[in-house]
Amino acid sequence: MTPTRLQSRGLEPANCRGDWRECAPHPRTAATSAGVRDFPTASGQSAAFLVIGDTPLGDRIRDGLLDEGELVDRRVDPGDDELVEALARQPGGVAIATHDDVVALRYALAVAHVDSAVPIVVTIFDRTISNRVAELLPQAVVTSTADLAAPRLAAACLASGSPATGGFQRARDAIRLNPKGPRRTPRDLSDRLLLLGLVGLAAVLVTDFLWLWLRAGHLPADALLEAARVVATVGPGPVDVPAGYATFASLAMLASVCFTALFTAGLVERLLEPRLVALVGARRVPRRGHVIVVGIGQVGIRLCAELRRRGVRVVGVERDPSASQLHVARALRIPVVVGHGSDRDVLERLGLGRALAIAAVGSDEYDNIAVAIAANGIAPGTGVVMRAGEQEAMAETRSLLPLGETEDVWSIAGQAIVALLLTRLAHHPAIAHDGR
Repeated sequence: MTPTRLQSRGLEPANCRGDWRECAPHPRTAATSAGVRDFPTASGQSAAFLVIGDTPLGDRIRDGLLDEGELVDRRVDPGDDELVEALARQPGGVAIATHDDVVALRYALAVAHVDSAVPIVVTIFDRTISNRVAELLPQAVVTSTADLAAPRLAAACLASGSPATGGFQRARDAIRLNPKGPRRTPRDLSDRLLLLGLVGLAAVLVTDFLWLWLRAGHLPADALLEAARVVATVGPGPVDVPAGYATFASLAMLASVCFTALFTAGLVERLLEPRLVALVGARRVPRRGHVIVVGIGQVGIRLCAELRRRGVRVVGVERDPSASQLHVARALRIPVVVGHGSDRDVLERLGLGRALAIAAVGSDEYDNIAVAIAANGIAPGTGVVMRAGEQEAMAETRSLLPLGETEDVWSIAGQAIVALLLTRLAHHPAIAHDGR
């Protein structure tokens, strides 16, 4: 920003410390409260935009507006009186970016109560709450960081797995080089117990039936009845039986007791526990041509939904079995495996070498880096997309290792919200009248 533009906004070049974003207000202007960055005009007019929330997204919105040459009044956690005072300056728009949906809702309602005409952009993740707020507040645009970033992340996943970058060829090569076929897909413990018990009981039934029909010469109907009695652990019928078959039947009944216990345990757990994957259907873990999404938080679940909307098969990985978004994944019928995304066994069982891409979108950058390093070590040709934003570890690591495509979800969302604010500002009557 040039000195002339700085002075036009009540800022003096002498008060700047390097980057113009660090300029201090002109001495004749005092901040309204501690921690507030207030940029009034030289004539004492109001700040053009009010940004509420102490979040990385709030930082990106502030910086984006400043990049556009706009004035910004940043409030971290304003109380009622402070909010009324800030709105009394008639801002051209209000951006509410908090970590909590309930807090964002409270601020949106409070702003609308004080000024029913000011444009509002508020971030609320919960669809039920956001839809209701959009109905109650026609001047508000309700969105979320996850909703704004998901399309960009999905495009990066597809680009890393496109024919131009060799993703589909890698998948075909992996299948061709593995003549034994794809590895087994991961199943929950209840699925394994059900399968083991069912296969065991079926094996006992078939073996007993074939023994009596082919070796003992029984009629098929009689052989099936006797085999069913053995599986039901009531023993063979009241007839003389050879010693060899009597021994086999005794052992078969003992095995049936064990297999029945396994089957019952799996069935009970399947009925009582929430289901994250299934043996068949939409929640079956895909085998090839899919995207592995590590971190089923707000961004991860929206990315899964966006990829599914684009016709791409997905599977999620979440290390916390009580994560809040797992119920959303179940409702959307998205398969999710509980485990660590950097675990070699988990990634191999999910078919990383046959996947289009793996997206590490957890909230912790160090976890995302660990996933990327593990993925590169297991399947170097598979595309990697990483979420960045809150920490600086990603930039430091990328300078040493080419881990994959990095996307800053906060910057993506911040740019979109700035565009929304500026678009609504151009159509805001109070601002348009002022020539802004």
